[in-house]
Amino acid sequence: MRSSLAAQAVRALLAALAVVWSMFPILLVVLSSFKEGHRIFETPPSFVFSPTLEHYVRLWEKWPDFFSNMANSLIVTIGATLLTVATATLGGYVHARYRSRLLTGTAFMMIVVRMLPPIVVTLPLFPAVNWLRIHDTHLLLVVIYATFFVSLATWIMKAFIERIPRELEEAAFVDGAGLRQILLRVILPLSANGVFAASVFVLVYSWNEYFFALIFTTRSAKTAPLVISEILSTVEGVDWGLLFAAATLQLLPIVVFVVAAQRYVVAGLAAGSVKG
Repeated sequence: MRSSLAAQAVRALLAALAVVWSMFPILLVVLSSFKEGHRIFETPPSFVFSPTLEHYVRLWEKWPDFFSNMANSLIVTIGATLLTVATATLGGYVHARYRSRLLTGTAFMMIVVRMLPPIVVTLPLFPAVNWLRIHDTHLLLVVIYATFFVSLATWIMKAFIERIPRELEEAAFVDGAGLRQILLRVILPLSANGVFAASVFVLVYSWNEYFFALIFTTRSAKTAPLVISEILSTVEGVDWGLLFAAATLQLLPIVVFVVAAQRYVVAGLAAGSVKG
């Protein structure tokens, strides 16, 4: 009994240390965005201070495009998440319910594409992008992000759909439901946790993605991470307070979403990790 309690205490302590280790840099950035410039790098760091919005005001004055670029990030992220989840749900259903050599081959290709370095995928896209005249558009980023992440999302959805008893589909079919109705009224509601789990992965990736946005955008569809990189590389030197303010604003929406959806995501990942 004592050994069991000791083991639980050790696991709890390790988990707490892991949380502190992960959260401390983020907390430091957020707090620094509200400090006066000369206090940001003081040693030891102070956690009690008079907060100021000076850096946020200067961000609005010196980098007004950052906020419109955040809107671009939001548009691309929502579009990529919806497209990826819709495609992955259909793909996950097919892979969960049917077996063939062709499907096995496509599953292997999804893994291969996911392992390729982004630069390998980017170079062949230039001729097609120029021919279609979709360079520097939201649509291009939505399609690229969805293409790059649909493989993982498909495997997530496959794991959840495999847990749904086939008898439910057969019963719906006997009652006269078609495939579309079965997907919408049986499969989708019962795999909702999987949808949330896949959505979080895609959303976090799309919101923070830098490389594809750097290559394929210049102005109209430019995203917030690109502006943060520009703030980091100004010729006048790095304005750390302004940079931390931008990073905090960039971080805030994703944190809010993950915290709001954490109950569904944790339940979904736990359910998807066990075969029924």
